[in-house]
Amino acid sequence: MDLQQIKYFLALSRELHFWNTAGKMNITQSALSRQIQSLENQLGVQLFERNKRNVKLTAAGQFLKEKWEVEMSKLEYIHQSARQIQLGESGTITIAHPDSISASLMPDILSRISDAFPKLKIKLVQVLYENQQEYLRNYKIDLAITRDINTAKDIHSEKIHTDHLAIVVPENHPYRTPKDLTKETLASQKFILPTNDEGSSYSDLIQRLFNSFENAPEVYLHSEFGSAIIALVRKGLGIAILPDSYVYHEISGIRFIKLPLETDLYINWRIEDHNLVLANVLKLIIP
Repeated sequence: MDLQQIKYFLALSRELHFWNTAGKMNITQSALSRQIQSLENQLGVQLFERNKRNVKLTAAGQFLKEKWEVEMSKLEYIHQSARQIQLGESGTITIAHPDSISASLMPDILSRISDAFPKLKIKLVQVLYENQQEYLRNYKIDLAITRDINTAKDIHSEKIHTDHLAIVVPENHPYRTPKDLTKETLASQKFILPTNDEGSSYSDLIQRLFNSFENAPEVYLHSEFGSAIIALVRKGLGIAILPDSYVYHEISGIRFIKLPLETDLYINWRIEDHNLVLANVLKLIIP
């Protein structure tokens, strides 16, 4: 018994006419008859009652028709899903991204992916800087969007966007423009900054900003989470330096002062990964 025999049976069960069914299935009437007879022999069940004028399902045939129609629909769905995976139109992709672009860049990226591949499942995660390359190599994530420049030979990177750094202050803070930042005024500020990760080009960028003012900031709190830093700034516990993309979070009670320093965003993936889903998504993200 094979799938084609079941398809012949289901077609005949709907038509109840050998000649019409044979025409629709592109086989001869005698070949159709042999296939049905072979199926009955294999099952040990009579499927149709036949005479010169009529063909009708037996009770066993009616039972199998109802069951096989459901199972064949399931199989067709499975086969279609497999074809979509093969074409890179279905499956799952896991993307790591910084919290800073959750409300700026990510909605646009996800909209493009969803419009192009509506059956593709997307998993979003946030990964600590020191774990990003390991997660890529171990297939825990498929793409990593970062603010750090990649130097690993087995991971490919492309720049996809540029933001600016911004001073984040409470609404009632005296800082209003970048001109208000001086060596003297910075010396009296308490800073809440992202965790200073060794080897991070983003951490180096923030340090360059302080160096330009010949200032060593008083940092009393570090956090991996920009949203937590913003909440603490809003509470009046200090000021921060963050990407200006956080402005899209539309958080009240704080003010962003855009600085001339740029912070680039890179998308990173495994060089040897030939997954078509990944290739399709990259075409939508990389300018």
